[in-house]
Amino acid sequence: MSAPTAPLISCTPGVRSGKPCLVGTRITVSDVLEYLASGMGQQDILADFPDIQAAHIQAVLRYAAEREKRLSELTIA
Repeated sequence: MSAPTAPLISCTPGVRSGKPCLVGTRITVSDVLEYLASGMGQQDILADFPDIQAAHIQAVLRYAAEREKRLSELTIA
């Protein structure tokens, strides 16, 4: 079993209005999703934002998928 990893996304009051951000940055989950939706590739994002790594982008996608799942469960109930 692998050791637990530190979270890559957090919400901090006073940072980007408390929106979920990549830890240690002011880059929000929605920023990354918008970059991806606009056609930017992962390598483009990593080149433009040297403070983040591929694991951050994977965490954003996982976060969005989990949020979507929770929302859809609420509408089904």
